[in-house]
Amino acid sequence: MLGGLGKLAAEGLAHRTEKATEGAVHAVEEVVKEVVEHAKEAGEKAIAEALKKAQEAGDKAVKDVTETVTNTVTNAVTHAAEGLGKLGQ
Repeated sequence: MLGGLGKLAAEGLAHRTEKATEGAVHAVEEVVKEVVEHAKEAGEKAIAEALKKAQEAGDKAVKDVTETVTNTVTNAVTHAAEGLGKLGQ
């Protein structure tokens, strides 16, 4: 009779251990899911910020090049006009 009770107690303990393990696994899965979600959000923010900075740098480069070309052309036209003016004198 005691052997049967011991077996029953062992089965009960095994069942409770299995349920506790399942609960712990579920809790760990939830934590991992939350950590992954936070990492994803942080990554998305970092990518968005990097793209924004790249766009700003590209915009500045285009502005600088446009300004340089405009100044160069303006200077060339001015010098050519001055040269033509001197030839006409």
